[in-house]
Amino acid sequence: MKSLTLACALALGLGLPFAGTTAPAMPAMQAAPQAAAAPAAPKLHAALRGLWHGHVVHTRAYAMAVEAGNAAAATKAADDVVANAKQIANAVAGFYGADAGTGMLKLLAGHWAGVKALTDATHAGDKAAADKAMQELATNAGEIAKFLHGANPANWPEATVDGLLLEHVADHQSQVGEIMRGDKAGEAKTWAMMQEHMNTIADALAGGIAAQFPTKVQ
Repeated sequence: MKSLTLACALALGLGLPFAGTTAPAMPAMQAAPQAAAAPAAPKLHAALRGLWHGHVVHTRAYAMAVEAGNAAAATKAADDVVANAKQIANAVAGFYGADAGTGMLKLLAGHWAGVKALTDATHAGDKAAADKAMQELATNAGEIAKFLHGANPANWPEATVDGLLLEHVADHQSQVGEIMRGDKAGEAKTWAMMQEHMNTIADALAGGIAAQFPTKVQ
């Protein structure tokens, strides 16, 4: 458990659930090609994949509960998203200090606030509110990218991280729209892509962390 906590601290201290709109012009993250074949830190890769996957599982559950009109399930899913964010922030604080943990939690809270607002607005058919939520999510993506680049400038170019985060945001938008329209086939395809994109991000982050802290990760 302690090694997993350290892995999360190293990993998510520098990364979080982000990613949605394809950014073909962005260069691939430095460690991504290696990660698929032979991860430098397999335990770290596994921990990061689990954390990123948890984020999309809980946000998807929230959208489905809202669409179904199940208030209790929506509340549980929202609580799960927040709990996941706190775990990430606590791991960051354990490695980078309390200020870094607080900063990360604020950024994650901003991301969730945007996803929740987008979900609620799309369900209500309020396009103006949905557009506003997307604008806020894009701004938040830039803030997270700046934070991550500051933590690991050699391995995570800010523009690349921002592109990955914007792709994650676009994935949320597509998924929420499909859930609210009852497009099960479309959502299934988006969900598969979304999970794969989470793996791509997690692996790239883990590779960058392993390069930055070669003696501290497994």
